[in-house]
Amino acid sequence: MNASQTSAAPTLLVKIFGKDRPGITAGLFDTLAAYSVDVIDIEQVVTRGRMVLCALVSQPDAGLDGDLRATVHSWAESVKMQAEIISGRGDNRPRGEGRSLVTVLGHPLTAEATAAIAARITKAGGNIDRIFRLAKYPVTAVEFAVSGVATEALRTALVTDAAALGVDVAVVAAGLLRRAQRLVVMDVDSTLIQDEVIELFAAHAGCEDKVAEVTAAAMRGELDFEQSLHARVALLAGLDASVVDKVRQEVRLTPGARTLIRTLKRLGFQVGVVSGGFTQVTDDLRERLGLDFAQANTLEIVDGKLTGKVTGEIVDRAGKARLLRRFAAEAGVPLSQTVAIGDGANDLDMLNAAGLGVAFNAKPVVREAAHTAVNVPFLDTVLYLLGITREEVEAADAHEED
Repeated sequence: MNASQTSAAPTLLVKIFGKDRPGITAGLFDTLAAYSVDVIDIEQVVTRGRMVLCALVSQPDAGLDGDLRATVHSWAESVKMQAEIISGRGDNRPRGEGRSLVTVLGHPLTAEATAAIAARITKAGGNIDRIFRLAKYPVTAVEFAVSGVATEALRTALVTDAAALGVDVAVVAAGLLRRAQRLVVMDVDSTLIQDEVIELFAAHAGCEDKVAEVTAAAMRGELDFEQSLHARVALLAGLDASVVDKVRQEVRLTPGARTLIRTLKRLGFQVGVVSGGFTQVTDDLRERLGLDFAQANTLEIVDGKLTGKVTGEIVDRAGKARLLRRFAAEAGVPLSQTVAIGDGANDLDMLNAAGLGVAFNAKPVVREAAHTAVNVPFLDTVLYLLGITREEVEAADAHEED
């Protein structure tokens, strides 16, 4: 039977629902096998122990339709399930042009927010084809497969209102490229780690408040980054170089950072960091976390003292985007298959250059410009934006322990 014949042929949609238990799927198809029907489509969902199993099959030979229905209903009753059988023609209707995956993160995910997201998808001209839960903690993450609307238009319709709904929404094109993103590059301060490294140095120099004021203004985009960097570093002049080891010990990884990097590495991703901070810290992070790439500014040290200057190429807003491109070239990965994560205005060029730019607990100007935003304090939630489920992460961890 060719495709055109299949699309017009009589079919039966057999739906079984009730309490899940082993053997239900096998039992249904054993029952259907007696009528020599062909299986066209199958879908099964289990939620809190309740199963819905749908099978789209060809219509049996003439005269056997009624017998098949009676037999299926009898079998369902014998296993304490319910059955519904609907006649029709052909396969599922073709999905519309434009296919996207919408990931919604909520902490919690409310019915109100879910309703609003679904309504906005419909208003944009999209149809929800399938919904799948990716994770239940530390956040609830669900993925909507949507067709019928271009990805960019759908992203515009959804992401703008996400913050007001109390959820994070990511919209990416469906297809092989979603799974093929092979390089992740992160900012360091307030992204990979919870701290601003220069403020840790400043605390030892007794000028933390002054440095924090300049840092905040730079992250809001109110000051030129290079000028602010030189101004802040100048305040560290005369500090003993032994403070570097103390700062390394004070650095706190963001919750989920190790899980994110460990999982990405298991999947064959390459992972790097770029930072407006300092190589004295990023080099240590690279070694501790097994990163493939790391680049930052370097504090000048002469005769065991910080001079209040930096050496080498400045890693600023433009520099971060340039380094993303360099890392991608060295990794043999096209920019369309890269992910960038950051929180500050100096991350914007990098976020926009990447295939997927993620604003992580970012300033408003960054959230508005990035492809998507994550506003929960768990860095590993980025995995859900790549379609990786919590169960897959935990299963990989368990296998490693074994």
